[in-house]
Amino acid sequence: MSSKRIEIVEVGPRDGLQSESQVLSTDHKVEFVRRLTAAGLRRIEVASFVNPKRVPQMADAEAVLAALAPDAAQARFIGLVLNVKGFERARAAGCTEVGMAIAATESFSQRNQGCSVDEGIASWLEIAALARAAGIRAQVTISTVFGCPFEGEVSPARVVEIAERLAAGQPDEIAIADTIGVAVPTQVTGLLRALQPALPKTKWRAHFHNTRNTGLANAYAAAEAGVSALDASCGGIGGCPFAPAATGNIPTEDLIYMLHRMGRDTGVDLPALIDTSRWLQSVLQHPVPGMVVKAGLFPKTAA
Repeated sequence: MSSKRIEIVEVGPRDGLQSESQVLSTDHKVEFVRRLTAAGLRRIEVASFVNPKRVPQMADAEAVLAALAPDAAQARFIGLVLNVKGFERARAAGCTEVGMAIAATESFSQRNQGCSVDEGIASWLEIAALARAAGIRAQVTISTVFGCPFEGEVSPARVVEIAERLAAGQPDEIAIADTIGVAVPTQVTGLLRALQPALPKTKWRAHFHNTRNTGLANAYAAAEAGVSALDASCGGIGGCPFAPAATGNIPTEDLIYMLHRMGRDTGVDLPALIDTSRWLQSVLQHPVPGMVVKAGLFPKTAA
């Protein structure tokens, strides 16, 4: 049974910007996050604590968090970590929530994170314990759950098995991610129907890429299947830089337009978010993939 309230996790400042060729200044990143917060977004992925040589856009993660420290009461600023070293950096920087990603396939895990799936799960369990001891919220994402660019289809049974192992770390939330954008709505429904009975106490989130133009349809299916949160990226920017031919995330304003017209509550000011997407276009100096930023609201009097 779906809930009227859907929490939006904004990933533009991290997952969105990481694929941009133009490295934004720290000031622009901070302004981006503040505009998103002013629009009502309360969980924002702001940085990844990874090797800056692999993801140059995230080299100023600590500086971004330091600048956002006065705003910490308004939103939870999430840092992505892939190992204990990254977690220690995130904790020192003042992150109140950390996220980690575990691939569903060996090939993607090795190419994206430089470790096996088993090694990744072991790192997660260690990080989850450290985060709990430090009073930091910790959630984990299973990536490539619907397909891998190197191994092809991924079975729901494989995802359930990984989720059960991750649940031993007592995550605040587990997310499923269509990293390369191959899923269709029936697959989303089927996977969640397999996961929810297996882990009935788990809070579920979903992350979709729009590579084959099914992202919004998949988000609709996930919302109807009962996920409590959905990821999206302002303007639809981003995508995994380590996945061949990956394109952008779901545009946050497109997702919220759909949810609001469906009668679902997100707590986000859509006109303010559209203004932020337009601002982002000017900073990036190119159009963003989102559609609502181009078409505007309907009817014009709607909030």
